[in-house]
Amino acid sequence: MASDSWAQAVDEQEAAAESVDDKAAQSLLNKLIRSNLVNTTNQVEVLQRDPTSPLYSVKSFEELRLKPQLLQGVYAMGFNRPSKIQETALPMMLAEPPQNLIAQSQSGTGKTAAFVLAMLSHVDPENKWPQCLCVSPTYELALQTGKVIEQMGKFYPEVQLVYAIRGNKLERGTKLQEQVVIGTPGTVLDWCQKLKFIDPRKIKVFVLDEADVMIATQGHQDQSIRIQRMLPKTCQMLLFSATFEDTVWNFAKRIVPDPNIIKLKREEETLDTIKQYYVICNSKEEKFQALCNIYGAITIAQAMIFCHTRKTAGWLAGELSREGHQVALLSGEMQVEQRAAVIERFRDGKEKVLVTTNVCARGIDVEQVSVVINFDLPVDKDGNPDNETYLHRIGRTGRFGKRGLAINMVDSRFSMNILDRIQEHFSKVVKILS
Repeated sequence: MASDSWAQAVDEQEAAAESVDDKAAQSLLNKLIRSNLVNTTNQVEVLQRDPTSPLYSVKSFEELRLKPQLLQGVYAMGFNRPSKIQETALPMMLAEPPQNLIAQSQSGTGKTAAFVLAMLSHVDPENKWPQCLCVSPTYELALQTGKVIEQMGKFYPEVQLVYAIRGNKLERGTKLQEQVVIGTPGTVLDWCQKLKFIDPRKIKVFVLDEADVMIATQGHQDQSIRIQRMLPKTCQMLLFSATFEDTVWNFAKRIVPDPNIIKLKREEETLDTIKQYYVICNSKEEKFQALCNIYGAITIAQAMIFCHTRKTAGWLAGELSREGHQVALLSGEMQVEQRAAVIERFRDGKEKVLVTTNVCARGIDVEQVSVVINFDLPVDKDGNPDNETYLHRIGRTGRFGKRGLAINMVDSRFSMNILDRIQEHFSKVVKILS
């Protein structure tokens, strides 16, 4: 038994490490697999710094009185009208005098385009020095934002962009001519402080993107705060985050003084349209056997199978393949581009079953999924039921008003206890699959 609990502790550690590593990768993945904006029905909630001032929102880009070359860039990118978050955020970001903003925004809502538009609007192309600074948690995410800047600024060649990232070595004493700098916190801090490539006192707009990912990475939080402290009082501060736990919120308030706040009210996900069952097994092998028994029934549409660790996911995908089943595997050690390709294949129906760990599947919407199997029930790092993850996992099946099916594999007293507590939390009875 001791070896079992040791193995479980190792699994927990692996899952927790994967979770932190993967936050940035997940965010990048969401950017790669989105071909267009998500049509969100979430309500936008606005808390103004000055509640007495009128709240503007716009229904067209023309109302923003953008420079013609930027408007041209916006349309060339395929934006016809502002997204939900852009309607409210853009008037605040483009206001004179500039206003600070903390905004909650998921992938696919158009927030990158919004803050890029704000940066490009505030640049004075006559001045050949850095005026806008955007900090991203990783090199890859910085490149993604850079792509948006290049696309939107296509008709505004006087404005130039430089990447403050690890591999970009500049000669000492270089004075940057580019007006927009995008980079990772460590390199940006060096360029401002040690190498003096950037004069932080001349920065007009500071964007901190993916704040929730930023604070999950060792050192980034401290570096970001040190950068912010060098900027002038007049600098516009914009901070974006997909989630707002207390840690993110406290960080945001340290970075952005007197902010306007935009939050997306989360739609209540419901389990009402989802039938939930459980199967009792005595081992991993028995769980696999049970899965094979119901396999024919689950592949009528498409299914996602969730495992707690990469190791289990790899083993299960291998076993299913050996039985001659066509399955796709999504795992943390894959390159982000490889993962994007796997998701595209699954979306296109080339594979009917996707085996994945928790972390990898965050934010993936596939309309055809009608069955979710919890090969392992979701638990947090302390071994308690992770109710939110359970909701996210099985919530995928009941989307778009369709009926869904969730099957939970129970292989020990421990996992039965977890399922009981999940049932209690949601006040839902999960039936035994006979």
